[in-house]
Amino acid sequence: MLSEKTDIHTLSKAHLVEWLEARGIAAFRATQIRKWLYSAQMDSFAEMTNIKKDIRMLLSEHFVSCRLEVEAVETSRDGCRKFLFRLADGNRIETVLLPERTHDTLCISSQVGCAQGCRFCLTSRLGFIRNLTAGEIVAQVRDVKHLLGPGNTLTNIVFMGMGEPLANYSNVRIAMETLTDEQAGMGFSPRKITVSTAGLIPRMADLVRDTRTQLAVSLNAVDNETRSRLMPVNRKYPLDTLLEACWALPLAPRRKITFEYILMGGENDSEDHAHRLAKLLRPEKAKINLIPYNPHQGCGSRRPEEETVLRFQHILLNKRFTTNIRMSKGTDISAACGQLHARCAPEAA
Repeated sequence: MLSEKTDIHTLSKAHLVEWLEARGIAAFRATQIRKWLYSAQMDSFAEMTNIKKDIRMLLSEHFVSCRLEVEAVETSRDGCRKFLFRLADGNRIETVLLPERTHDTLCISSQVGCAQGCRFCLTSRLGFIRNLTAGEIVAQVRDVKHLLGPGNTLTNIVFMGMGEPLANYSNVRIAMETLTDEQAGMGFSPRKITVSTAGLIPRMADLVRDTRTQLAVSLNAVDNETRSRLMPVNRKYPLDTLLEACWALPLAPRRKITFEYILMGGENDSEDHAHRLAKLLRPEKAKINLIPYNPHQGCGSRRPEEETVLRFQHILLNKRFTTNIRMSKGTDISAACGQLHARCAPEAA
């Protein structure tokens, strides 16, 4: 059921301070409230014992602290876990916990559905339904940490789930402030958060200016004809324009752009494609993540042979690019890159 009250997690710290001060309440209370919400994982304002009773009552009158409804959890044979979350309006999103050797990474969603129409991504089949609020973005992290319990090793976040993060930039930025706030938020290192984009150039500059998080650009082709077929956004921001914008970004020292390249058998995975990719990215010696395509019904593309992927990587390594093969986890539960779908429309829709 939708509440008439505002989910307090949708507010940035600055907005909460403004709301409190407008009612004659000192700004430091915002830090106290947010510590209860994010460090103590508290949902009841009544239990915020170091805050005056009249302030707690005022908060209860205007706000709620919402959690997402866990509708299903699937566990892959490789340990990956996919959470199906039901939102207050009945829509659904998927969030994926990826276990690593020394830590866990959470792949979170930023929209219900997606408007980008990338041919290799199952989420695009849904079309765009709506943006997630900042509170819904943060809730994926807050709630998974709560479900994992004390001693969890969740240290990394990737905005690589459902949706295009930079198309929902205002809410993503507010969520990022909460996720990285060490004093009154979730305390994640910005270096451990990566935002992946199909290449929305104006917002790429905003992200670099406003945050210290990592930027990943989904490239996936070495010519405009192929990229436009795979990613319609290329018709608005073609390769030369996109790469020119990437090289112009005011990156801090040691901060690099990661380029993601999904290898699809017989389409973009030849030795010639590897050499052309190296030539495109030569100006900056960028970092490259190679992602073997994860098949899903109806796409028509196929996964490349392992030998082809290794040969592609070898060419790039010889050109002195930092090149990793990102082997997707959770393919058996449709939790891998490009496979999120979420059965997300509410029943009444």
